[in-house]
Amino acid sequence: MKAQKSEQNESVPGFLESTHEVFNQAPPLGGEANPCNWYTSDLALQEAVHREQGGWGEDRLKAYGALTGGELYDLGFTANVNKPVLKTHDRYGHRVDMAEFHPAYHRLMEAAIEYGLPSLPWTNAGPGAHVVRSALSYMHSQAEAGTGCPLTMTFACVPAIKHQADVAEQWLPGILSNEYDPRFLPADRKKGLTIGMGMTEKQGGSDVRANTTSAVPVAEGGAGKPYLLVGHKWFFSAPMCDAFLVLAQAERGLSCFLLPRFRPDGSLNAIHIQRLKDKLGNWSNASSEVEFRGAWALMVGEEGRGVATILEMVSMTRLDCMTGSASTMRQALAQAIHHARHREAFGKRLIEQPLMVNVLADLALESEAAMMLSMRVSRAIDEAADDEQSALLARIGTAVGKYWICKRTPAMVNEAQECLGGAGYVEEGILPRLYREAPLNSIWEGCGNIQCLDVLRAMARSQGSLDAFMDEIKSEQGKHRLLDAAIRDLESEFIDLGDIEVRARRVVEKMALTWQAALMVRSGNENEAEAFCAGRLDADQRLAFGTLPRGLNLDAIVKRAAPAV
Repeated sequence: MKAQKSEQNESVPGFLESTHEVFNQAPPLGGEANPCNWYTSDLALQEAVHREQGGWGEDRLKAYGALTGGELYDLGFTANVNKPVLKTHDRYGHRVDMAEFHPAYHRLMEAAIEYGLPSLPWTNAGPGAHVVRSALSYMHSQAEAGTGCPLTMTFACVPAIKHQADVAEQWLPGILSNEYDPRFLPADRKKGLTIGMGMTEKQGGSDVRANTTSAVPVAEGGAGKPYLLVGHKWFFSAPMCDAFLVLAQAERGLSCFLLPRFRPDGSLNAIHIQRLKDKLGNWSNASSEVEFRGAWALMVGEEGRGVATILEMVSMTRLDCMTGSASTMRQALAQAIHHARHREAFGKRLIEQPLMVNVLADLALESEAAMMLSMRVSRAIDEAADDEQSALLARIGTAVGKYWICKRTPAMVNEAQECLGGAGYVEEGILPRLYREAPLNSIWEGCGNIQCLDVLRAMARSQGSLDAFMDEIKSEQGKHRLLDAAIRDLESEFIDLGDIEVRARRVVEKMALTWQAALMVRSGNENEAEAFCAGRLDADQRLAFGTLPRGLNLDAIVKRAAPAV
């Protein structure tokens, strides 16, 4: 019987040895085996960087584009599979309260800090500095977004810390260093430092004035003096950082403090990590809940003015929310177009199918408009120190952009997933990670209502901010009939402010779309400007992607947006 079986096996036809041939699959896009430079392959980004005065950073951007589309892209997958782990005690039983990370995370941080993501505008201040830095961040987040949390806070803390000159003198050299030093050591023994933030408490959320954490002076109180903090933070971002800006109640009210991991004598500070958050996305990054049991901290800025002090940090982190969401859009778009170029269905490649072209073109317009608005706000921040009009535009524009771009990202990424079908829903590709990441920036640093209320607050308290915004969009008046109509419609929203709060989302949406349309018109790309105005400003516009009206050159829009590989 055994011999007979052997003879039967030998006679098995060769075609049964393989069940099928694998074909009609798009090759990977990104990674060291399939590199794609996220700068040179993105024409819209290159144009925006030059338009907003960041052209001097071209060489740095090209180099980092190659890195983020190659090595760092691969490391992004590894860092998200290997989540940080909380270590509360060492083997002897001493509290250490630290988060441990995979080497992939550390390499991502090392590269970003080397290229100046947390430091560039502060060490190379001048025209286009924030623009170049935003472009670097835009590419970095396409490789891995979770590391953006500590990078953003380290970047954004600088204006707040400068409120306290003696604290700034001690801490800024390490914060602005281009060396990444992940060692768990006191700050004065490290080559470079990262900064986190803790504002939110259980009972308050965005209402930080409801915070109950208390601050008691060690001796004499006041700005720059040491305090002991007792309380908790429900969201304590990036607990692996070297210090944190936090809010606590002092005698004269809510105040800002710099809270280091180690006390001045080198002992571990009383920051007790209760647990790491189990988050929907942002897996490579550690977010935590903590308790302060007499934690040592230095007051930064005037006592009782903590919100005003830390808001300078928040305005910068909100810029990164915009840029990060635009980055997520771009990577989703690039993957969708790349897939459509190679995948065939019903006898034609997807990119040759008219309805798919409409979808891809619509996604391309959304992505480019988000990026353009982020770069324009970056330029306004660059110019804010020397130009009051730019400062006012940055003040109101950051809230407008943060609301709209972050709000649009989840729907946009989901549509890109549909372009890939089932392949867009499995974890081997990047789109599921992008989809998990997509809602984060709309929640972080204030949800949608907070942003809309902040726009109203800017209008009420920053005299001239609305005028600065209207001047910005009116600079393109007379160049497109739909833009002109949108400007008139927007002006009518501000005639009667009696119920402006209930209309705030509607109004801020109009502000964002009109501004994006004006930027599209200003760019000089007539085809894209016409399509954006027709698809976003026309009264007959539809909410779903892929509903652009007839008569537009959609193929050209997709070709322009396609990643050059």
